[in-house]
Amino acid sequence: MSLHHEALTTAPLPIIMSAISMTPLSTRLTYYFKLVRLDKPIGILLLLWPTLAALWLASSGKPDWSLVAIFTVGTVLMRSAGCAINDYADRDFDKHVKRTAERPLTSGKIAGWEAIMVAVVLALVSFLLILPLNTLTRQLSVLAVLIAGSYPYFKRFFAIPQAYLGIAFGFGIPMGFAAVQNQVPAAAWILLVANIFWAVAYDTEYAMVDRDDDLKIGIRTSAITFGNYDVLAVMLCYAVSFALILLVGWQLGLRLWFVAGMAVATACAAYHYTLIRDRDRMRCFAAFRHNNWLGAAIFAGIAIDYALK
Repeated sequence: MSLHHEALTTAPLPIIMSAISMTPLSTRLTYYFKLVRLDKPIGILLLLWPTLAALWLASSGKPDWSLVAIFTVGTVLMRSAGCAINDYADRDFDKHVKRTAERPLTSGKIAGWEAIMVAVVLALVSFLLILPLNTLTRQLSVLAVLIAGSYPYFKRFFAIPQAYLGIAFGFGIPMGFAAVQNQVPAAAWILLVANIFWAVAYDTEYAMVDRDDDLKIGIRTSAITFGNYDVLAVMLCYAVSFALILLVGWQLGLRLWFVAGMAVATACAAYHYTLIRDRDRMRCFAAFRHNNWLGAAIFAGIAIDYALK
């Protein structure tokens, strides 16, 4: 822990406010920018692809562009709010992990209350975005906030917190169907389950990077729970996720281009196997980041198939 962090932790509020007031606004905004990981948009994309896919599937390929804009901006805001809450919850753990030790909150550049303030403001703005939408969508948004806010604490006791992350990252799916159809059909819930398996796959790859540090500090992750079967578990999760998505897409009448998109996604998963099989930290991280292209391939297959009907 830095001396600055100790000062922010132990000093009375007036001293803290004085220290903050002495920080240039541009510097403070940079800290907030990094707090919500806008410099690392991979998390946004992992939320966005399933959400967009849901909007396309729910509308038979003809989504209202205002809905696309609302859900895209809302995804950015809620992922950012989730990062702020996550860093607040993990502030005493992150300092023991090499990859996270220099995050703004952990390193003492900002105070805990600032992280909470940022998260609340972003969540409120996100809620304002969906006020014009139907009641069901607004109700689901409240549940989405509760899930996102509670996720960081699941790592304390849940053996596979990545499954809960999959619910948080995939809740744009039922919300998207609700916004378009004013209902959440079975297909939406199947896609949410598919997203859970996908999230377990890619976040296990991510957790494989921090496995040694997580073991030391007592954080639970799927990489630790799966142990020597982590690579097998990742590949099985990909397989289940793809099977469920194929089932829904086929039932909704998607064919050639959709299957082509799923084939590209499968090739991506096979490539990930070559990256993670030796459990090298940096190659596991590369596999995690590459899931952006996997998600993009699935969405592209859906969108192109509808466009060419």
